Amino acid sequence: MSIVTMKALLEAGVHFGHQTRRWNPKMAEYIFTERNGIYIIDLQKTVKMVDVAYDFVKDVVSEGGKILFVGTKKQAQESIEAEAKRCGMYYVNQRWLGGMLTNYKTIRKRIDRLHRLEEMEEEGIFEVLPKKEVIELNRERERLEKFLGGIKDMDGIPDALYVVDPRKEKIAVNEARILGIPVVAIVDTNCDPDEIDYIIPGNDDAIRAVKLLTGIIADAVLEGKQGEQMEEVGQPEEEQYEEIEHVEEIEEVEETKQMEEVEN
Repeated sequence: MSIVTMKALLEAGVHFGHQTRRWNPKMAEYIFTERNGIYIIDLQKTVKMVDVAYDFVKDVVSEGGKILFVGTKKQAQESIEAEAKRCGMYYVNQRWLGGMLTNYKTIRKRIDRLHRLEEMEEEGIFEVLPKKEVIELNRERERLEKFLGGIKDMDGIPDALYVVDPRKEKIAVNEARILGIPVVAIVDTNCDPDEIDYIIPGNDDAIRAVKLLTGIIADAVLEGKQGEQMEEVGQPEEEQYEEIEHVEEIEEVEETKQMEEVEN
């Protein structure tokens, strides 16, 4: 039995890729067809590759490994934080600071500073300091919390990364590759799959799609921790790849993608 069904993926819009003019030819093998100028991802392959990614994450965690969830685009921020917290892992959902992995000692110093500021407040030190100094310290703490809060309890380098949109998170992916850290990622039709160890072909722009796939990875973490079979996502397996009848949805996605291009 697959971890996720075709129906669940379709309902979340995982099959919608980018416009045909914005694609990476290396993703050709993961494309099912083209509709109204948008590539449609082959969900039969996605189903199988979700299973592979799920098993990998589960195995890493079952051996005591840690997973770092990474997704800084607006569509991913909420799901990355929520699902990482749900499964007790770490996350980066704001800006990836260069050297978070390759220069971890320096990043660790900033994390230690964040912990110290938190301790100062808990110990009542802020109460005896000048108001102006307290304001400055609070600003420093808020900034550190914003960018490092998701990894402040991470002791050392993670054993694997889960990434939403490796094209946007290319610095994180490059750092992981330098250190030999495996990367699991949602890979859209405009990404380079060669940079990813465990590819999940799918829409990395739709909130529902990102939430579904990120939730599956979090479930893998929980199963790895507990050794218990998690509930499968969606309904019983769909029989075949129905000739996709969601052309109207494709038009909506095309409009959204065009708006995103303008914004970017």
